[in-house]
Amino acid sequence: SLQHYFIQSNLSPGMHTNYQPLKPATNKLLKKRWDGAAHDLHRKKVTTARCVVDNTTPPSYVHLQNKLKKVQLEEERHAVIDRDNRHLLEKMSAIMRTRGRVDNWNDYEPKSLNKSKRTRELIRVTLENQKILARIQAKQPQYSAKKWEDDWSETKKYMKSIRKYSEDWYQMMQKERTTAGRTRRGTKPAAAALASPSPAPEAAAESDDEVC
Repeated sequence: SLQHYFIQSNLSPGMHTNYQPLKPATNKLLKKRWDGAAHDLHRKKVTTARCVVDNTTPPSYVHLQNKLKKVQLEEERHAVIDRDNRHLLEKMSAIMRTRGRVDNWNDYEPKSLNKSKRTRELIRVTLENQKILARIQAKQPQYSAKKWEDDWSETKKYMKSIRKYSEDWYQMMQKERTTAGRTRRGTKPAAAALASPSPAPEAAAESDDEVC
């Protein structure tokens, strides 16, 4: 039987002599056999032991996975959408087959809720402006432009009767000075009379001041 035990345990006949038990024993062979049996029993218990805390996956329920109410609502919503699309398609087909009965031309006149009030206000302002314009046109001016023109004509007559030089004397002097300057820059000598200005403009200006 010992030989059969060694063959089953894959042990040689002298290996039990090297076994060191935790507790003292008189027979190492039996002690090794008992310890092996206890270890095998322990491993079997560990393998077949049931946990105290249930950590398995909870069971899945069909009504929680499928959510039939949500599926029903989705089907009803799709049914409504399909029905509306079908009605719209039928209306578009009818419009394409016929010319349609809806007037969609944008030629409507704009409407205002306070149009009459704004019209009355515009008429009132227009009438007031016309009255103001009539008063302005009917008002006689305080100053007479014709009288001013007559006075200026009389003054010009007095100035002409007392002036020493003609009205175009200043233009003539400017023209002579321009001619003299051109002659001086050229080959002809400048006239001596044009070189010294005459005191006539100052005297004429003083006479005009006295008349005014």
